[in-house]
Amino acid sequence: MYILAIESSCDETSVSIIKDGCEEVSTVILSQMNTHANYGGVVPEIASRMHVENITLVIDDALRKANMKMDDIDAIAVTYGPGLIGSLLVGLMAAKTLAFIYNKPLIPVHHIAGHIYANNLVKRLEFPLIALVVSGGHTELIYMKEDYSFEKLGGTLDDAVGEAYDKVARVIDVPYPGGPLVDKLAFEGENTYDLPLPLNDDSYNFSFSGLKSAVINLAHNEKQRGHEIIKENMACSFQDRVVEILVKKTMKALKDYGVKNLIVAGGVAANKGLRNGLTEACEEAHVNLIIPEMKYCTDNAAMIGAAGYYAYKRGDIADLDLNSKAVTELK
Repeated sequence: MYILAIESSCDETSVSIIKDGCEEVSTVILSQMNTHANYGGVVPEIASRMHVENITLVIDDALRKANMKMDDIDAIAVTYGPGLIGSLLVGLMAAKTLAFIYNKPLIPVHHIAGHIYANNLVKRLEFPLIALVVSGGHTELIYMKEDYSFEKLGGTLDDAVGEAYDKVARVIDVPYPGGPLVDKLAFEGENTYDLPLPLNDDSYNFSFSGLKSAVINLAHNEKQRGHEIIKENMACSFQDRVVEILVKKTMKALKDYGVKNLIVAGGVAANKGLRNGLTEACEEAHVNLIIPEMKYCTDNAAMIGAAGYYAYKRGDIADLDLNSKAVTELK
């Protein structure tokens, strides 16, 4: 089964063709990162306009790279939410147009389900499993007993972990996109700053606003004293706290639910510090760990096509009145 998938939830215009939910035939990603870097972050109106300009070009390119035509496609999968509403609408309208013109089933895919199923492109998911979803907009622990069964165990009560990275980056004068650069700096510095371990309790929830505020206050106080913040050390201290709490609560969920399979999903899955921390903890606990390749960590349509295959098998077919949702829970 060949699925043409469209992802446009933020600032990447991406189209993929995926075979049977596990084989990538072609993927095209057109990033807007260089444009938004001029503003220090994603500007929603600019993002949606650039999607409009590029969506048909990206669709054509994905078909060309696969040496396929629309007649060869069995279904259309699309991210319907969550994300930037203007960006989502561009991808959704393109998907609905293709579904209508070529009489193809339209498969609605939740953005987080896509991130989870990016791992299926690396290795077939084994159940039951725990998924740690870490990105610019999400930090969640999800239990899956079978394909396309999602039980949220906990999530962030405020800032997502990727959002916290970007805000800390601004404080220490690291340019956008801040997350990958803070990760890089963390390996060049030492843990010398006294920062709190955020929401260190027995729940599966997370909170990063307090840690972010601690960095802001510490940087302000040091500046008032005429001291210079050592970026590498601040990045290391911050990242150590983040990795510690993410690993601690993830391993607790695995133990509590008696699960031996862990997958990591989302943009922050590319974080080297987190990868190292989880790898070490999983080896010690004899847990099977799957982390997607770097190219599948950030937003891409391949993950939407992988998830779309299993959504289709479950019978998730949408009518042409399907609408985008800026905020929506994974179910």
